Amino acid sequence: MSGFDEELKLRLDELRARDLYRELRRIDSPQSTHIRIGGKTLLNFSSNDYLGLANDLVLKAAAIQAIEEFGAGSGASRLISGGLAPHDELEQTLAQFKGTAAALGFSSGYAATTGTIGALMGKEDIIVLDKLVHASIVDAARLAGAKLRVFAHNDLNELEEILRWAALRPASPAARGRPRTLVVTESVFSMDGDCAPLREIVALKERYGAWLMIDEAHATGLYGLHRRGLAEEMGVSDRVEIQMGTLGKAIGAAGGYVAGSRSLIDYLLNRARSFIFTTAPPPAMAAAATAGIQFIQCDAGAERREMLWSRLAQFHAGAKEIVGLSASATPPASAIVPWLIGDEAAAVHVANSLRAAGIFIPAIRYPTVARGQARLRVTFSAAHSATDVEALLSALRQLALDLPSPDASTTNRPARS
Repeated sequence: MSGFDEELKLRLDELRARDLYRELRRIDSPQSTHIRIGGKTLLNFSSNDYLGLANDLVLKAAAIQAIEEFGAGSGASRLISGGLAPHDELEQTLAQFKGTAAALGFSSGYAATTGTIGALMGKEDIIVLDKLVHASIVDAARLAGAKLRVFAHNDLNELEEILRWAALRPASPAARGRPRTLVVTESVFSMDGDCAPLREIVALKERYGAWLMIDEAHATGLYGLHRRGLAEEMGVSDRVEIQMGTLGKAIGAAGGYVAGSRSLIDYLLNRARSFIFTTAPPPAMAAAATAGIQFIQCDAGAERREMLWSRLAQFHAGAKEIVGLSASATPPASAIVPWLIGDEAAAVHVANSLRAAGIFIPAIRYPTVARGQARLRVTFSAAHSATDVEALLSALRQLALDLPSPDASTTNRPARS
């Protein structure tokens, strides 16, 4: 074994000793509520396929047609070889769906975040993040080289303190103007399932002259009259400079997007490195995403959303006695329900016990969450049946009897349109 591999083996051994080692699991079935791993069928409560569209016939038909008409690959960056029709159609559909002047598609949500923040912000600027934003946002802020400030999760007082400081900060001699300030938050947080107080955040950013970027990855398709996201639900869509999200959750396909003004999209087209220097996504991916967005906006999409809320209400009603679970009799904030366990080894044990019982919910551990905040992240789909939910509740009740009680966090729950 070379010195290189010896070093890596030591690092891997350390991860195993801390119960932080991960490995890929091969799934021999489509993404759905029931999946096959190692020859065994498991009930899946780990997916972000909130509306059950990932294996829907409508999306598959759109992808197949795109392959037949436009092939399997895109050839190059869109700025080099041109954009195929499915990419343009997706962006037009996204802009109409989000109620914005324009939109731009990216190969992933990660690419959308890093490209956008990197293009807009420089070393003289200030980026303000909620402490629990997604890792891609943190990485993008660091790569931008701007001054980085973090406020405690959903803490409006601390956010205002930072914005007041930023507004009074003088420009350096090398700067072309006053430092710009960008606030970035998720609308629905991916690990806790709670919601950002968007109305209050919008009011603060306007008071102090900041820009606002909202990650609607876990809200798009689920909130608002037109299912555009939490910004629509809270009535602030037209006051948000940058809306971004992913196409691989409720929409059921893959990729990322940014939606906003025409000038924003034109600027990103010219300056977002993760767009400029990346081969365009496969045409089938774009076509499937377009079909998913169109599905979400039709009556069947509204029915899927109501089915999801119904399954969540069923779960919350039956989970009140499970210690450590973020359960409530009130309407749930999101399709994400964290079961806080704390200890990494205990979380892995619970996940393995559930898998032995036929239920797939992997343990979420550091660095996805903070040390000592390991959990099971239970996610729901409109495709789950009432029987599926009862099976999950039965298994969780049995396992909860053997676990200590961690501190459960509270969540903000918006009314649903």
